[in-house]
Formats: sequence, structure tokens, C-alpha cells
Amino acid sequence: MRIDIISIFPEFFDVLDLSLIGKARHKGLLEIHVHDLRDQTTDRHRTVDDTPYGGGAGMVMKPEPWARALEEVASHGKHLGYGTPHLVIPTPSGEVFAQPTAAALADCEHLVFACGRYEGIDERVFAWAEELFEVHLVSLGDYVLNGGEVATLAMIEAIGRLIPGVVGNPASLVEESHSDGLLEYPVYTKPATWRGREVPEVLLSGDHGKVDAWRLAQAEERTKSRRPDLWKTRKDLA
Repeated sequence: MRIDIISIFPEFFDVLDLSLIGKARHKGLLEIHVHDLRDQTTDRHRTVDDTPYGGGAGMVMKPEPWARALEEVASHGKHLGYGTPHLVIPTPSGEVFAQPTAAALADCEHLVFACGRYEGIDERVFAWAEELFEVHLVSLGDYVLNGGEVATLAMIEAIGRLIPGVVGNPASLVEESHSDGLLEYPVYTKPATWRGREVPEVLLSGDHGKVDAWRLAQAEERTKSRRPDLWKTRKDLA
């Protein structure tokens, strides 16, 4: 998979050279390129924002630098033989990013992340970009960040770990939170007794059937108490 990231803070993404994502890059499983939006400006101040039409607080990102940056990465991807790229735009007004979203995007050949700042990107860019991209406006949740960089990092990690070969043990992807509509069951490791607290006896029994039943019951109870919205959805689909 190829990932292009456009931001006014390209150094933000140095962290993607660490941990599993960094290893995946070094193995050639994941190719990540970061582009500075200011390189697409034409004035000496490298301006990417202006005041909003209609008044109001804050500044809005200008459309032309975005169009130039997006045209460049789309053209380069086409030259390399990739299909239609998928443009992911983190925004509080987008659809909620969830595990199924990550799974769908993990199947794409070429992803492009557009990291907005200030009050956001001129709305016209989104409709224009549909000529070149499959456009996805997504939100990490019901809160506002200073820009799209943090959200992009989170999404790349969620997507990247689903690419075959990135996570060492693929089975670990199956039994984790949100993989089946439930939160993950509690996990424990050695020692069996720690500061007066015991590991549940069933996990020491060696009876895999009992362990599986216990884990399912724990996952269901945890989901019911912590995420009743997920539990309701699961019951509605049953």
C-alpha cells in the first residue's frame, strides 16, 4: 500500500518510522510519503489560509494549494500504476471512523490523507476532488482537534496493522475490541498472584472450552456496561 500525507506540519509524521508501522515501511509492506502543503503556494509568505466568507472567527484553508497538492499526488500514483486513489479527510463533520472503516481502507492500493487546520478546508475542494479520488470525510469521534494530523496518525495505525504481514501474529487481530462488535475480554499474564490479586482460576485450568466461554461472557458484560450503544447494535443484528 502507498500512503501520501499532505500537511503544513510534515515533521509531525516522523513517528511513523517507529514501532510496527516503521518496521512495515522498512520491509516494503507500507510506503508512506509526506508532502508540505506550503510547497504548493506562490507567494513569498507561503500562505495557505484566508478569512472566511460571511465573517466569523478563525481562518479557512485556501482551495488552490490543496488542488495543486492533490493533483500532484494523484498524477504520481497514476504514473506508478495505482488505481483510483482514496482521499481521506479528517474532519469533525465527517462520518465516524470505526473498525469496519479501517478494514475497508486497508484493502486500498493508494490512500491520501489531507490534514486540514484552522477552521478547515474550503468546502469546494471536497466536491472538486471527486473528479480524481474516492473521497471519505471521516471523524475520530465527537470532539475537535487542532488539525488533522493526530487523526491521520491514528487512522494510519488502525489501517496499517490490518495489512498482511504488519502484525506478527494475525490471530491477534481476530480477538480484539471491535473485531466482532464486542469489546475485548480482560487479559492477564504471569505471575498468577500479583500484589494480592489473583488471575481468574478458569484461565489456569487448561480447559480451552471453559476459557472461551469465560472470555465471551466477559466481553459481553464489558460491552454492555461500557458501550451500551455497541451492545444494542449487536442485539439488533442478532
